[in-house]
Amino acid sequence: MPFDILYFRDADRILRKKKMDKYFFSTMQYLDDALYGMLSKRELLRQALEETDWRKEPLGILDNRRYSYKGLRNQVAIEGSFASYEYILEGMLRLQVGFDNKKIDVGILLLNGQRSEKTPYGSTRELVTEEVKLLYPTINLPLSICLFDLGRPGVYLENNTGEVRNGSERGQDTHAAADGETDKEVPENHRGRPEKETKKKLTGRKEKTVHG
Repeated sequence: MPFDILYFRDADRILRKKKMDKYFFSTMQYLDDALYGMLSKRELLRQALEETDWRKEPLGILDNRRYSYKGLRNQVAIEGSFASYEYILEGMLRLQVGFDNKKIDVGILLLNGQRSEKTPYGSTRELVTEEVKLLYPTINLPLSICLFDLGRPGVYLENNTGEVRNGSERGQDTHAAADGETDKEVPENHRGRPEKETKKKLTGRKEKTVHG
C-alpha cells in the first residue's frame, strides 16, 4: 500500500468546490515520494509543505497559543504524524477545534498506515472507518485521512542490490481507481504510488491524470 485516501462527510466534495482536490492529491504524491524511507520525517514534512505553499497562512489553532497545524491553505488544514497510527485521535481533535472555531472548512489527517500483522482489528483502512464512526458526533468535521506506507526508515542508506534505491523503483505500480471514477476527478478512495519526481514547488506543475 503506497498511500490510501479516505473521505468522510463530503470532504471530497468540499475540496472540489474549493478547487483544491487536485492540489491536495498532488501534495500527497509529493509527500509520499519525498518521505519514503527517510529518517527525519518530521522536519522533511515541514520542508515539503513549505515547498508546496501549505505554510504561508497563519497556522495557529487557538488564539494566543502555540498549537498549530502542519499546513493550512484556503481554510483546508493539514495535520498528522508518521510516528504511529495512534495519533489519529489527537490529530482529529486538533482539526475539530479549528472547524468549531470556523478557521477551517475541511481537515486532512496524515497517518502511518503500517500496523502489526497480528492486530485483531483488521486492516488499517477498516479500523479508520470504524473509529471515525465511533467518534461521531464528537468529531464531526469533513475529514480526509491519508494513510502512508513510507517504508522502513533508512532504506535509502542500504545498497543490498548494488544499486541505490530511489523513488522510481516504487513508481512502477499503476494507479488503481475505485468503481465509478473518471479521469477528470480525483478518486474518492485512491491507492497509488507516484513516480519519482524532482522535488520542487507544485505551483505551475502539470497535473497528472488519474486513469480509471
